[in-house]
Formats: sequence, structure tokens, C-alpha cells
Amino acid sequence: MINFLNLEYFLTAAEELNITRAAKKLYISQQSLSNHISNLEKEFDVQLFNRTSPLTLTYAGRALKTRAKQLLDLKDETYRELADIKNFTIGQLSIGMSHTRGRFLLPAILPAYKAQLPNIELHLVEGNSSELTQALIHGEIDLMIDLLPFKAENIETLPICQEEILLVIPDAVLNQYFPGKQEQIKLALKESADISLLSQCPFLLINKGNQVRTIADQIFEEAQISPPILLETENIETTFALAVKGMGITFYPKMFITDSDMKKQTAEKNLGFDFYPLSYSKTHGTLAFGYHKGRYLSQATKQFMVIAKENICSVSL
Repeated sequence: MINFLNLEYFLTAAEELNITRAAKKLYISQQSLSNHISNLEKEFDVQLFNRTSPLTLTYAGRALKTRAKQLLDLKDETYRELADIKNFTIGQLSIGMSHTRGRFLLPAILPAYKAQLPNIELHLVEGNSSELTQALIHGEIDLMIDLLPFKAENIETLPICQEEILLVIPDAVLNQYFPGKQEQIKLALKESADISLLSQCPFLLINKGNQVRTIADQIFEEAQISPPILLETENIETTFALAVKGMGITFYPKMFITDSDMKKQTAEKNLGFDFYPLSYSKTHGTLAFGYHKGRYLSQATKQFMVIAKENICSVSL
């Protein structure tokens, strides 16, 4: 019978290809790790590692590495399913979303979720769209929230609500690039924000791999422009803060400005920037859940989706 602990320890060693690092990662001695690997080799009557420097896997080792991942995933899914059946008193849920989206959405979701399911242990993984998709594929998270589309196979999606991406344009940029025509340009942008008017203006963008950046690049391509990019960063709040200070133009989800009442503040205090809806279909997207279609969807995950959808929809109104 296969010992799951032997498999877990072997898999860590197979990924690290270094007994010292693997043992340290597992918080066990090198000798203990070697014993677990030896037990597997005796059980299957094969050699799993070439004892070279650096350590390498044999053909049998590579085959077992693939199977070990599958077996350990199946074990985890079995335990989660059985925990659900047992009165649903315990469980874990790992959620992935962007740093900023988490800041806006989680305060609206988690209090209600914990009130209903107080014994579910929650884990939050933050990252960009590409990182979260990979985490979902590899089973590191159970559920992700992001804008459609999710560019990966074997991911099921469930729409939550509509999302709109707006342009944040500071007056300082219009004053510099359209001297004497600022008000005329503002009127033109408010009627139909044609981004080609801004082809010479500096932009502040989040890094590639984020869905908002993908949308921005598609809009630039459709408009056949290559505006100067003043700054690229992983944090969309940074681009927004710099746009507010007049450094450049940026793209910003409408959902993020509803709670902060930024529109009201702009009107009342004349902060020197404005939001403009874009006349491109790509800026009107869908926020959605994503989950791996081949994995067991726990009751904890299903209930999170129900509660999250109710509360996200109320936030986005």
C-alpha cells in the first residue's frame, strides 16, 4: 500500500532536486527524508534518483513525480469531500484575486461568509490575472475572481456582474498637450472618449499579465496608436494615485471608485481630473468566478460564491 507521507516527501525532493533544501522545507532531517525515499524505492523496486550532483530524476522518478501529484491531489479532494459530508463543520477555502480587488470586495463578502460558516479556514492569494490562473490550474487556490476571459483550459466560469473600465484623465495633461483647447477636448471625450485623441499623451499602466492591461493594449491596437508609457507597475492604485497628481492618463475599473465616492469628491472639490467612459466594447466586461472543472467543488466554495455574488452586486450598483 502506498504511504502518502512517503509520496509527499518524495515530491518535495523531486521538485527541489536537493536533499538539503527539501529536508529544510519539510522540517525534517536529511536522513529521515532519505529513508522515506528509500522506502518508496524498495516498495516499487526501482531507483528514483540519480545520485549525482546536482541530483536528477531517473525515468521512473519522473513518472512517479507526475503520478504523485495526481494521487496527492485526489487524496486532498477526497478529504475535502468527506469533510463536507460530515455535517460540514470544518474545511478550507483558498481564494485568489488581485490586490486592489480584494481590498474593495472582501470587506463586503467575508463578514457575511464567516457569520454563516465560522469554522471554514480562509486563505487569500493575491496576484495578477496570469498568476491567479496558474494557481487555479495547479490547485493552489479553489476559486478566483477576475474579469473574463480566463485564458486557460479546464476552467469553468460563473458571471458575477458587469464591470466597466474608465479613463482617468488629469487636467494637467490636457493643459500641456492641448493648450487653449482643453474644454473642447473635454467635451469631445465626454461625448465619445475616442482614445486616438490622446495618442501623444503619457499613460500610466499596470504590468502585462493583468486583465486591465490586456484590455488597454487591445484598445491601443484597435485605435492603431502607441502612446508613450510613463510608468508600468503591478499596483493599479499606484497608477491611479499618480494620475490624480497629474502625471499621466490611466485605466481604472468603475467598481473601485463607487465605494470611495471619488466622483462626488471630484465634483465638489475640483481635484483636477475626471473619469471618462470609453467607446470601446472591450471596456465593458464581466467580473466572474473561475474554478477548475476537474476538481471537486466543496460546499464551502459553493456557499462563498452565493454570498460573494450577492454582496459584489450590491457593491457594484
